Amino acid sequence: MDNMFWVAVFCGFWYGFSGWRPGYSTHEIWMFPLMPALPIGLLMGDLSNALIIGCAISMMYVGLVAPGSEMPADMSLAGLIGIPLALAIGADTGTAISIAVPFGVLGVFLNQLRRIINCHLARMSDKYALQGNTKGITACAIWWPLVINMVTKFPFAFAAVYFGADVVQAVIDMLPAFVMNGLSAAGGLMPAIGFAVLIRLIATPSIFPFFFIGFFLVKIFAVSSIQAACIGIPMAIIIVLMSKESQDETVRRAVTLAGISTDDDDDDDE
Repeated sequence: MDNMFWVAVFCGFWYGFSGWRPGYSTHEIWMFPLMPALPIGLLMGDLSNALIIGCAISMMYVGLVAPGSEMPADMSLAGLIGIPLALAIGADTGTAISIAVPFGVLGVFLNQLRRIINCHLARMSDKYALQGNTKGITACAIWWPLVINMVTKFPFAFAAVYFGADVVQAVIDMLPAFVMNGLSAAGGLMPAIGFAVLIRLIATPSIFPFFFIGFFLVKIFAVSSIQAACIGIPMAIIIVLMSKESQDETVRRAVTLAGISTDDDDDDDE
């Protein structure tokens, strides 16, 4: 078996697990395209380019918001297919993004199929709840969704990665040079759109100035990403702590103005 087979198997399993949400805590991290870039790069022997392409695809979805829990794009499928196919054909980041975007849209329909099937699990859970069957409820909430994820998602991701490289390469060879240049240019704009969405989310009077601080540090003083993170993390911690102290002080003043004494209340209780 060639190396691409194992890459396809890995992408299929990752896609199935990434959408599994037993705790609703870390699944968004595993769905982010940059996460599988490291193992894909190791499997394909091109770690640096895998991380570069993974970062480029991730930038499109950095400001992604799911209104009403409706996912506008499947960033997990976009990364899992865009990264290995781009590495297999030696594409640049712009072309990689052009490959990833359609699959990100297609993944939304796969997600809708998963949700339709999961509706039956909700009815089963109600039945088990009436019976007091906790094991059945656990299976419907955790284990059966994983099985459904694998059945609906693994085959598509596996086939797209394993058979897609030759198809994508053939299509690219057929396209004129100006079309490829246009796709690369359009792909290069997509990360900027992701940043624009993120900026709109943080454009509040109390937070937005820190965006400009980071921008000027990078552009004027040539601060690296790691150095900027080392500066930003302590600043974020200080801001959170100061905000908490300010809120506590506001509460204390409100209590004082209302003439309420917590100590007196404690004494009366005693």
